[in-house]
Formats: sequence, C-alpha cells, structure tokens
Amino acid sequence: MGKRPVGELLRQWREHRRLSQLELSNQAEVSTRHLSFVETGRSTPSRDMVLHLAERLEVPLRERNTLLVAAGFAPVYTRTPLEDPHMRPAREALRQLLTGHEPYPAVVVDRYWNLLEGNASVGLLTEGCAPHLLGPASNSLRVSLHPEGMAPRILNLGEWRAHLLGRLRRQVELTADPELAALLQELREYPCEQPEPEVELPGPGDIFTTLRLRHEQGELVFFSTVATFGTPLDLTLAELVIESFYPADEFTADVLRSTIHVNGRT
Repeated sequence: MGKRPVGELLRQWREHRRLSQLELSNQAEVSTRHLSFVETGRSTPSRDMVLHLAERLEVPLRERNTLLVAAGFAPVYTRTPLEDPHMRPAREALRQLLTGHEPYPAVVVDRYWNLLEGNASVGLLTEGCAPHLLGPASNSLRVSLHPEGMAPRILNLGEWRAHLLGRLRRQVELTADPELAALLQELREYPCEQPEPEVELPGPGDIFTTLRLRHEQGELVFFSTVATFGTPLDLTLAELVIESFYPADEFTADVLRSTIHVNGRT
C-alpha cells in the first residue's frame, strides 16, 4: 500500500482538532481556497507550508516528520538515543532532577509511558509488584494498574485509575497514536472493584488528586508534578516526561526520610 497523500493527512489532523477549513485558514493566515486545494491534492504544499500548518494544528514532532515525508520532503526532527554523546547535557539534567528529588520518588518515562529512569525511592512505590512487570521494558501505567502490580496496594484505586486513564485518553486525543490507543484499551480491561469517577471533583479540603498507598508502616499519600523539556527539537526529548511524587502529609514525608536513612542513601 502506498503512502497516504499529505493533504489527506492534514485534513485528518484538522478534523481531529475539530476545526473547520475557515477556522484553520484564519489561524494559519492562508486562504481557505488554498487550504482546500492542499487537502484535496490539487495543490502541493511547500516544506514551509507543511510545517506551518502542522504548527497551527499542534501536531506532535513525530507526526510532523510523517507529514513531511508524505509531501516528498526529508524529515527534519531527529530521534537521538538518550545514550548518545550529544544527549549528555539532557542526561545530566535528568539525573540531577531524579537524585535531587530524593528522598521522594521520581521517574522518567517516554511517549508510551515506558520507564526509562527512576531514582532510588521509586522502589517504595513498587514494593510487592510481580517481577515480570518490573523488567527492562516496564511500563509505568501497567505497573500502577495491573492486578499484580501496585493496584492491590492503592487504597483509592478507582479514583487514581480514573486519573491515569484520563491523562492517557487526552494523550491519545492529542497524538492520535494507535499504540497509545491500544494501551488505553488494555488498561481499561484491568479489573477494578472501586467506582471510577467520570469527573475528578474535590472533596473537603482537597486541592489535587492523590495516590493513597498501603504500606507496612501505614497509609502513604502522594501528589505528583509533571515536567517536560521546554524547547525540544529532538523526538526523544520532546517525548520525555519527568513525574515527581511528593508527600501529601507529614507522616508520608517521615516514612520516606526514614526509609532513605535506613537504606544508607542519606
């Protein structure tokens, strides 16, 4: 099967973003007539026009390369392995973020939520998980929601599961990635006996959704922040996410600090 025309791909992205031709043409400052000609194949867009429309459509860098190839141009966004010497500044920044966050857990995941790196404190979150979930190809969402993973220890599994699946669903809507859509479907099939709220509503005093985890010393409560590289021009960097977990109460902070101290990681 031959490659799909760039006009068809652009039209699908426009429809995926729920924009009319008039709305996109106004945003991109091109005529509706020209945009129509590009989408139907009557006009061949230049390299700059492909990138210009992709920018207005908020197409991820990976898919921008696909658009360029479909239009007959070479890809412009590289995908450099994280181990490459050119990525040393990025690796050092990631390690600084991870180690500097201890004694609190932090992880680095890729576009598909595969765990690339984590600090020493992550082990507290994954205690008791089945070994097959924690191998080299471990996926942080599977580890979290699989019945042999963290799920049996998550006291508010329904709430946390709804939060994670909502994040993944929004990512699928943004990227239209079939692999992410397949992951979402897989995770939805995992059992959960707790109710899953369709909308995250705060309870009395709540300011964010927390992860409540059963631990031998008591209930641990976390919230998390998500960070990305601010100006990535490489696919690897553009798709990296650093998720950092923080204690939501003093008891959790005390347990984390004591665990690090006992294990000699002060």
